[in-house]
Amino acid sequence: MKIAFLGTPEFALPSLQMLVDEGHEIAVFTQPDRPKGRHGELTPPPIKELAARYGLSVYQFEKIRLPEGVAALKGFAPELMVTAAFGQLLSKENLDIPLHGCINVHGSLLPKYRGAAPVQWAVINGETVTGITTMLTDVGMDTGDMLLKREVEIGPEETGGELMERLSYIGAELLKETIAALQNGTLTREKQNEAEATKCPLLKKEHGKVDFSKTAREVHNLVRGVTPWPGAYAFLGGEPVKLLKVRRTGLSAKGEAGMCAVASPQEGLFVNAADELVQILELQFAGGKRMEASSALRGRSLLGKVFQ
Repeated sequence: MKIAFLGTPEFALPSLQMLVDEGHEIAVFTQPDRPKGRHGELTPPPIKELAARYGLSVYQFEKIRLPEGVAALKGFAPELMVTAAFGQLLSKENLDIPLHGCINVHGSLLPKYRGAAPVQWAVINGETVTGITTMLTDVGMDTGDMLLKREVEIGPEETGGELMERLSYIGAELLKETIAALQNGTLTREKQNEAEATKCPLLKKEHGKVDFSKTAREVHNLVRGVTPWPGAYAFLGGEPVKLLKVRRTGLSAKGEAGMCAVASPQEGLFVNAADELVQILELQFAGGKRMEASSALRGRSLLGKVFQ
């Protein structure tokens, strides 16, 4: 089948790889190269790098719904369009081009978690189950008819990044099943129940700010959900500290929220949340490197200090 594949980050890689392995004729549409790293060097999106390995045609647009993007899609004349974490809204003009419409690989059990970063928000909100939904894209934000679903349990210590990677492979499998059903005429569609719909915003740096006045469960889920990006942090003495790994203890809090109630190389670092102590296992001080809390406490006194 002639497929226009629209994707950008690592999440999209297994789906594109599957389409290549299945022998489809593919053109790739993705975001422009972006500045990255300390020196701001232009870096291609991961999907462009994979496409280059197979000599696939790659088109990059800031907004594919503008005339030049529409023209490029029409020029390729796809039978089907597939999107996976593309990062742009499509216009009706885009969607009307392929004969079979556009299938999106979405990282939630729709209609829950429509929008950006559904995987991370599921972890942040303490969900124990999520999944992948393939859907027919329309001009709304993840409002199209659902096709196939696969439910997945979220591990109690699983981070947003780990779950995202796991779901990317499940998404590729489900996309393969969806296309096979489309080709053999057995694919069915189901409308989303608007009464059950929830939305999630794009993750920003400020979403990683830890508030220790919340419960230990909420703190733990936030740190997991924003790992590895945008990353969890709090301020200590006015300086930002990255909180890379924490765990709940079940031990009652011993004072002011955010206070380091226990802090020694031998015992570790335990901070008061609203209801119980949270153990900080790994952290990174400004200008420093990632380290275990026990190592960070050698030569550094944090007892009684407060994370804000």
